Amino acid sequence: MPHRPFAARALGGFIFTSRWLQAPLYLGLIVAQAIYVVVFLTELWHLGEEIILHGGSVDESVIMLAVLGLIDVVMIANLLIMVIIGGYETFVSKLGVEGHPDEPDWLSHVNANLLKVKLAVSIISISSIHLLKTFIAVGPLGSSAMTENYTSTGVMYQVIIHLAFIVSACALAFIDWLQHQTAASHHQEQVPAESLAH
Repeated sequence: MPHRPFAARALGGFIFTSRWLQAPLYLGLIVAQAIYVVVFLTELWHLGEEIILHGGSVDESVIMLAVLGLIDVVMIANLLIMVIIGGYETFVSKLGVEGHPDEPDWLSHVNANLLKVKLAVSIISISSIHLLKTFIAVGPLGSSAMTENYTSTGVMYQVIIHLAFIVSACALAFIDWLQHQTAASHHQEQVPAESLAH
């Protein structure tokens, strides 16, 4: 390997060290997750309060919407964890949790492509919860049960956006699969060449 000039090595080291500028961003996401914990506990308290005060008179759809709201918060918290752990591991520094009993299965082979696919799937899950909440809230489309907050056009756009998320996730998964196939075929081509050389 040719000897690199000191200026080039210093500049390269500085650029490589600049990755630590992202660390405060991940710490900020941890704070955001703590806020979501407070939001979850607050919504859970309100749901319990509603059940205790009104008992059997509470409409089932109201309970279902409240529970879906709690699930929504949990899904967003899962998304935050994935971004914090996976992003830090991929772009900043190794976490050094190899062999830990609680190490996530996906962390051992995480990369930018896998992280994008997992994020896309998480966003689809969150979008599904929102869509389900909308369907429960509006009732039959075009009926008198529809509130002023929802219109048939608005619901249709929600469905279209959800489908766009699904198509995007499928495209990312296909690209990731294609890259794995290319890498595998390249490796198979190298193995015979090395065996012939010996």
